[in-house]
Amino acid sequence: MTQPTSTPWVLPGEDEPWSLSLVARVEREPAPAHTDVLVAAARAVVLLLTDERTTAPGGAFHDAVAAWRGQRIRKITRRARGVRWERTAELAHVEARSGDAAVRAFAPHPRDDVPPLLRPLQVGGLDLTDPDDRAAAPSAPGLLTIRLHPGVRMSTGKAAAQVGHAAQLAWELLPAALTAPWAAGGFGVRVLTGAPVLGAGERVDVRDGGFTEVPPGTVTASAGFEG
Repeated sequence: MTQPTSTPWVLPGEDEPWSLSLVARVEREPAPAHTDVLVAAARAVVLLLTDERTTAPGGAFHDAVAAWRGQRIRKITRRARGVRWERTAELAHVEARSGDAAVRAFAPHPRDDVPPLLRPLQVGGLDLTDPDDRAAAPSAPGLLTIRLHPGVRMSTGKAAAQVGHAAQLAWELLPAALTAPWAAGGFGVRVLTGAPVLGAGERVDVRDGGFTEVPPGTVTASAGFEG
């Protein structure tokens, strides 16, 4: 991917970068587990992409998603709790849950024109953990496996954006024979850390642009159907 030469986050030919906002609910008690936030984020992205408000011309998300998909994929993870989380429900969104985690995905918007209800929400500093005894979810037919690459250290917020990218690429690029059962089963996702086990033609890989946390070109995640 060609890197920007002047204004950060703007690639040649882009007048104004767009991003999709993910908002994770992060209460003090109980705090969600790191992996649950990632699973919810991945599902939220695909639920938004397949929502009738996106797929139907004139839908509430349709034009914004089309404008965003015409550029480089960008997602930003914010966090909210209490009243601020409840207020985000006033904006059109989709929501996905996993364990104690809930993540909402909102219509894409120009990077510098964030909806007022989302603007005050913190972007950085979301770094959660998993319980020591958490076991990796088993593989199953119709379940998308997203593997975070070993050795790539990312915060929960950054990782949520990366698994969202992986889920999107899986939906858009992998064969319909694989994605149709996934959709029929409600877009189940499991997230784990490990090197890819599928061949290059059976998976999608996410290469980061290098704007935050990792060097440009880093392969952060891969996704495919291992069951």
